[in-house]
Amino acid sequence: MTTAKARGKLPETIDLTQQPSAFKPYAGSKKLVIKNLRAPTSRDTQVAEYYKRTEKELEDSLEAVFAGRTPNVPLERLYRGVEDVCRKGDPAKVYQMLKERIDIHLQRIVLPRIKKNGHASNLDTVKSALAEWKTWNTQAILIRSTFSYLDRTYLLQKNLASINDMAIQQFRKMTFPSQSQAYKNSVGVKLIAGVCDLVENDRRGIDQIEPELLKDSIMMLYVLEVYVKHFEPYFLEQSERYFKEFGEAWSTSSLKDYIFVCEKLLKKEDYRCIQFNLDSTTEKQLMDSAHTRLITNYSEKLLNGGNLAKLLADREVESMKALYDLLRLSGIQKKMKEPWDNYIRSTGSAIISNKDKGDQMVLRLLELRRSLDLMIRDAFNKDEDFLWGMRDSFGKFMNDRKAASCWDTGTSKIGEMIAKYIDMLLRGGLKSLPKELLSDVKDRATAEKEGQASTGDEDAELDRQLDQALELFRFIGGKDAFEAFYKKDLARRLLMGRSASQDAERNMLTKLRGECGANFTHNLEQMFKDQELVKDEMESFKQWRQGSAERKNPLDLSVMVLSAAAWPTYPDVRLNLPDEVAAQIERFDNYYKNKHTGRALTWKHSLAHCSLKGIFAKGPKELLVSAYQAVVLMMFNSVPADEFLAYEQIATGTGLSGGDLDRTLQSLACGKARVLTKHPKGRDVKPTDTFTFNKTFTDPKYRVKINQIQLKETKEENKATHERIAQDRRFETQAAIVRIMKSRKSMGHSDLVAEVINLTKKRGSVEPASIKKEIESLIEKDYIEREGNSYVYLA
Repeated sequence: MTTAKARGKLPETIDLTQQPSAFKPYAGSKKLVIKNLRAPTSRDTQVAEYYKRTEKELEDSLEAVFAGRTPNVPLERLYRGVEDVCRKGDPAKVYQMLKERIDIHLQRIVLPRIKKNGHASNLDTVKSALAEWKTWNTQAILIRSTFSYLDRTYLLQKNLASINDMAIQQFRKMTFPSQSQAYKNSVGVKLIAGVCDLVENDRRGIDQIEPELLKDSIMMLYVLEVYVKHFEPYFLEQSERYFKEFGEAWSTSSLKDYIFVCEKLLKKEDYRCIQFNLDSTTEKQLMDSAHTRLITNYSEKLLNGGNLAKLLADREVESMKALYDLLRLSGIQKKMKEPWDNYIRSTGSAIISNKDKGDQMVLRLLELRRSLDLMIRDAFNKDEDFLWGMRDSFGKFMNDRKAASCWDTGTSKIGEMIAKYIDMLLRGGLKSLPKELLSDVKDRATAEKEGQASTGDEDAELDRQLDQALELFRFIGGKDAFEAFYKKDLARRLLMGRSASQDAERNMLTKLRGECGANFTHNLEQMFKDQELVKDEMESFKQWRQGSAERKNPLDLSVMVLSAAAWPTYPDVRLNLPDEVAAQIERFDNYYKNKHTGRALTWKHSLAHCSLKGIFAKGPKELLVSAYQAVVLMMFNSVPADEFLAYEQIATGTGLSGGDLDRTLQSLACGKARVLTKHPKGRDVKPTDTFTFNKTFTDPKYRVKINQIQLKETKEENKATHERIAQDRRFETQAAIVRIMKSRKSMGHSDLVAEVINLTKKRGSVEPASIKKEIESLIEKDYIEREGNSYVYLA
């Protein structure tokens, strides 16, 4: 770097006392404007004319499109013209021209046409507007193709609406003006009303609508973006009015009819939403409105106990399913549980209180249970709340002491009837059941799905019916009545050989053991063991008899030795047996006493039966008869064939009397197989009657079974049985109290009652009042004493 001095010049002198100059140099960039003073050439003129001609061609082509004609200028040329204008001309001017032309066409041509064609009705407006909309969509596609370069460049860069969006916006502006006052008088109002009228007509079935018209109209509203703002509120408001009127119109009808029409309406509304592409939010609001107006607002009618009871009593499964589904839509299906429970308790109580149909009690209870099971399965979608409600209700009415108690003993009449029902099943199988109780297709499918034997098999079906009876048995608090009558009936089946299936008998015993424990079934199992020991016992007797002097005997004696503690008690009846029979019985008695020291046999001839060979005019027959019948017939061996035997003679000879003799003679002389002839003829036996042997008796079978006429249980006998059960229950309760006090020595009252209930629960429930009564009885007998608030055991 060189200085001024170095260059041979003196340095410049600066006067510091001089005022600074006002001039301020501009330090920024300078803008230079250069004007072309050259005169325009012919090429510039040609370019300007080209742009002007292009704009004119675009305008003309728009007019042609609006008029539905094909533009005179090829579309490719128009597209190139738009491209040239956008690149070197004024694209804003083209856009503005396009927008204005569209607006003019829609406002001056399309809108008046819609109004003219749709002036007659809202429906005509819909048809006119939809037709114009479809035409406009076709025209917009052609316009968009022509001006696509403008769409992809200028409009995109300036963030302006695309041509497609502009076309939609302009059509929306025409039909749905933004100003509120203008909208009230616009085509849009009639259009919305017309679309809603189409739906209303479809609901009321007034006119056969064109589905595509409604579907396309709703789609147009979607595209115009007026669906949510204008259509949905109006549509929902109109629908709510319709639902309200519908509910009021049907509110006085029966519950069944109301359920049916509501279900039908809701299905149609749901289908309509899908068919016409209504928005999912609209569908939800619509269905919520319907649920409120038709279900929630009429819940009192839908949940009326009397109305529901009628549907349940008539077994209207479809109506109950529809009702359950309706209530579930509003989330109030659980409110149906209270009338459901009330119906079960009232119906069940009526069944067990009906004395005239006492014999049908269990069948009617099972039919009730079956109908309720089907309701839960087919109507309530296996809702467990209703299942537990049913079980709880059954438990309450079946243990109602006032309704279910028998002879004021506190024992269960239902327990007795369940035992008799099971006896009927095990004797006669499925033949005695009504078809309503048998399994249906769904039951069989469920059984197979769960890996069980198909209920189409008879054994499996019988097993299922026994399970159904046990379902009722489980509800009973006091099971001692059932045990007493079941034991009595089981003994009859085993002794008389009346069981339809030994496998079913043992299966039932297994079920009872699993349900009530081994103590409950101990005596029942002993009865089966006694029956099984018969074969071994008789084989031993035959070997013993073969070793005696009386080795050969035409009489084949078979004896069933029963354990007295396990079997029911039977009356001792004196019977004059034939000498050869009496001799064989005496031999068995001696054999048994020698084999089992200390044991004694009591012969129950009322349970015995035998086989006799009768010689008749048309051939011999083998008669299967009871011991009573046998001794009566054997008397006729001692008189000539045509000789009479008087009633008194037979009574003296057999030792029978009263009802036993009357029923025996009636079975032989007045039944189906009449091996005796009564004089005079008649069905009733009198002490003045006489009898002869019927030589002309015949039967197609060689072996003829003559059933003994069974004496029906009298009221007095039934009462005595229940009183004995009640007495046994008292003794069991007292024994439990003594057992507990002996181990605990001292206990408070509430603790003792709780222990007794727990100890006896396998036998059935005992009322605390009954336990207190037995405690007082034991205090009087000096088994326990009271000390303050406790009881003390006395050794």
